[in-house]
Amino acid sequence: MTPSAKQRAAKKKPAKKAAPPRKAAEPAPAPRHAGAKARAPEATKQDIIDVATREFAQNGLSGARVDEIAAKTGSSKRMIYYYFGDKDGLYLAVLEEAYRKVRTTEAQLDLEHLRPTDALKKLVEFTFDHHHSNEAFIRLVMIENIHHGEYLARSKTIQDLNVSAIGELERVYQRGLQDGIFRKGLNAIELHWQISALAFFNVSNRATFSQIFRVDLTSKKAVASLRSQVVDMVLRNVLKHPG
Repeated sequence: MTPSAKQRAAKKKPAKKAAPPRKAAEPAPAPRHAGAKARAPEATKQDIIDVATREFAQNGLSGARVDEIAAKTGSSKRMIYYYFGDKDGLYLAVLEEAYRKVRTTEAQLDLEHLRPTDALKKLVEFTFDHHHSNEAFIRLVMIENIHHGEYLARSKTIQDLNVSAIGELERVYQRGLQDGIFRKGLNAIELHWQISALAFFNVSNRATFSQIFRVDLTSKKAVASLRSQVVDMVLRNVLKHPG
């Protein structure tokens, strides 16, 4: 006896539905070296800023590549944009960090407990030493001048940091006036300009000067001599009766 159509249908089992394909997991950023542990967000951001500082200082805003920064930090372009918005945002973060470092260290000089002449001398020496040891900072400032200070103007952080630096110098100058050892007619912004100019030029133009005049201005002896002269020039300009 042949089975009826009803019996044949009862023996058939319903076909199972195919499971939806699994989505591939998004790859995590590659660690900087084998076995490296995942870094905290703040550590990652700082690492990106450190590498970006070197890239922007070396290649400028237009020449630096976010892909290169991502590769050197073991992160991704997407992650950099997540933290900083875009390339301009990263560049501005680099500028802010550069100024924050110099002003934070400068604020620890404890100038208020020194005599005005000693305080001014210490401030000039600090500025000279900082610039000499931080060529990337000098190059970043030069690059920002090429952009006519456009990015600095966007940053209230940098403006506030530099206002505090001028305030500290103004207090030193006023103490010197009260003690009768500094001459009248100066202001803190112009004095800051003079100190910065002398320390800045020592780094920004040392390569060209060394080549033009066939002298090594990067030697320890040359740097020590220039440092001493810069301090002497500033003090002679400010002292009421330079010795």
